[in-house]
Amino acid sequence: LLKCALCFFDLLCLECGFLLQYEYFNAVLINERDEEGNYLELGKEFILVPNDHFNNLPVNISLSDVQVPTNMYNKDPAIVNGVYWSESLNKVFVDNFDRDPSLIWQYFGSAKGFFRQYPGIKWEPDENGVIAFDCRNRKWYIQAATSPKDVVILVDVSGSMKGLRLTIAKQTVSSILDTLGDDDFFNIIAYNEELHYVEPCLNGTLVQADRANKEHFREHLDKLFAKGIGMLDIALNEAFNMLNEFNHTGQGSICSQAIMLITDGAVDTYDTIFAKYNWPDRKVRIFTYLIGREAAFADNLKWMACANKGFFTQISTLADVQENVMEYLHVLSRPKVIDQEHDVVWTEAYIDSTLADDQGLVLMTTVAMPVFSKQNETRSKGILLGVVGTDVPVKELLKTIPKYKLGIHGYAFAITNNGYILTHPELRPLVRMLFTDPFYLAVCVAFVFFS
Repeated sequence: LLKCALCFFDLLCLECGFLLQYEYFNAVLINERDEEGNYLELGKEFILVPNDHFNNLPVNISLSDVQVPTNMYNKDPAIVNGVYWSESLNKVFVDNFDRDPSLIWQYFGSAKGFFRQYPGIKWEPDENGVIAFDCRNRKWYIQAATSPKDVVILVDVSGSMKGLRLTIAKQTVSSILDTLGDDDFFNIIAYNEELHYVEPCLNGTLVQADRANKEHFREHLDKLFAKGIGMLDIALNEAFNMLNEFNHTGQGSICSQAIMLITDGAVDTYDTIFAKYNWPDRKVRIFTYLIGREAAFADNLKWMACANKGFFTQISTLADVQENVMEYLHVLSRPKVIDQEHDVVWTEAYIDSTLADDQGLVLMTTVAMPVFSKQNETRSKGILLGVVGTDVPVKELLKTIPKYKLGIHGYAFAITNNGYILTHPELRPLVRMLFTDPFYLAVCVAFVFFS
């Protein structure tokens, strides 16, 4: 099963020139017509037939289709170009399914934001006409695209950050949290003339970026307010010390480290601090987010990011937040791409309610791996094309267990490296909360054992 799922590697044909007239099957627009009865642009006829292997959902087992997040233009040249060269995946998807009919959803999440899915299926927006799904925010994408990381987020709460700027800063922090997974560790520090840990009980340490911790920190973001003078040097010293001490304890990711700086400006480059803590090795990457339309202090923030192997971006409106935050993932994926590390990742078990069978909801796990370019120029720059993945029902994994070797009272179980239970004879999933992502109806699962 895994071998078939990872045959996506065969796709490594690469970017052709942008074709102005190229059209594709947009998963939201397929089979949609205008008032005159004509198919919408990107919404051509797309045959959908109920298939019992996919819980009688109407699908197209001959073609994949493409979902583009609502906040992105579906005819953006970068999107259309990526959709064009990734169309060769159709044959790979179909061949995989022919070789192994137990396969279900197969997909490619692009670093540009589009999501190619097989078999093709119609996506429906929510009641507000929005599809919030962005493949780059999913755990399988984040885990496969980047190495585990320790992250300290510094948020400027000086007086100049009042009003909309602070609102944008909070949303930026929240979006960064969305990109962190269970392999990552983080903390958030607000600063003016003093340091304010968003969660005072976690002063001086990092915590695992699991769902509970991230939600807890989000709740505390609302308590931040702007006043006083921003003393960035104090915040940087604290962040470097914390990362250094945490790394020496042997805890955390024991891998990449980063400082995310969210501010409306910096009056200095603070090169003496970087020389003390981070040079010449530059083990901690600095990512700077300039909040607001003014660019008076942009040069200092750009220098800080470039001098520390990071990335600079400017966020002027709330609409800019998500796409700008995503940029740091491309930077952190570069070492993997350059070294051609094709790491395979497995997510914890979750429930996919779209494939519920006679026995109820189906436990699922996702296997994924990064996709790189074979072109020397692209490889040398460390450009990640995206991540491929497939969903694997846990019951398929159970079939591979040699039960005759377990003995009369023996049983097999599996847990992830983060301690999440993948399968166990006494596993009982309790549905806590329903997330209505279009097509992907996944729920948060709690596991309880009964003796």
